[in-house]
Amino acid sequence: MEMVKNIKQTAVIGAGSMGHQISMLCALGGFETYLQDIEEKSLHKAKETLTKRMNKWMKQGKVSEKEKDEAFAKLHFTTDLNTAVKDADLVIEAVVEKLDVKRNVFKELDAAAPAHTILATNSSTIVNSKIADVTSRPDKVLNMHFFFPPLVMDCVEVVKSEQTSEETAQTAMDFCEQIGRTGVLLDKEIYGFIANRLLFALSNEALFLYENGYADYKDIDIITKKALSHPLGPFELMDLSGIDVGYYANMQLYEETGNPKDKPTKSLEELMKTGHLGRKTGKGWYDYTKGAE
Repeated sequence: MEMVKNIKQTAVIGAGSMGHQISMLCALGGFETYLQDIEEKSLHKAKETLTKRMNKWMKQGKVSEKEKDEAFAKLHFTTDLNTAVKDADLVIEAVVEKLDVKRNVFKELDAAAPAHTILATNSSTIVNSKIADVTSRPDKVLNMHFFFPPLVMDCVEVVKSEQTSEETAQTAMDFCEQIGRTGVLLDKEIYGFIANRLLFALSNEALFLYENGYADYKDIDIITKKALSHPLGPFELMDLSGIDVGYYANMQLYEETGNPKDKPTKSLEELMKTGHLGRKTGKGWYDYTKGAE
């Protein structure tokens, strides 16, 4: 089986808050890129958001008009999975953080993509070996975990399973370099990888302290920022990444461990029930509707 040394074409599956930015990174890196989503309106929104952001970057001198135009010329939007992946050398999946959904997507990708294509998941917590077994190419499956927002954050956790080949991992690492991102290779799988495990520890402790009445969530955020020099407090961070993302991650972990302490906490349950999912809905721990961004 031939292996891609040079990735020429990429596809990103899912045009949400991560996917649309990852697709622009690929296009800015010089790759023909297809952004696929089942919802036409998600693609429209992605195009609109990217246009605004790139125009802003141009005004700030981060990209030239030529670079911006070239990137948009390389970026194609489609609702059709086959169109997106039929000539792709690398596919990055960025759909909802639910294992069954990801497994279904990978089954479709395996059927639609060429035999040499690398299939990466941008999951923030789920190890790729839990997904790879639905494909006929577990050696070409790995995690490429970008951080939010991908156009700003300079880090990608590249995670191998026991079946991921060295060549696949190296190709992914080279790709990170080509799109101007620092790839960090993890040879051993663990749920949540590195950054999120550290964040889980922090946010779980923050939730414990808040729910048991040791401090108000706003004060916990202030202490985290002032005393530990974190740019955001744990509650602000939950709002930024999405309450639902953290909630599903907790549920997934609980399903794996069966440990009640891994279940989402009461206050997360409440926020999920009310639909206050953080910045994207205008409310989470904090209220973003009153002239806040």
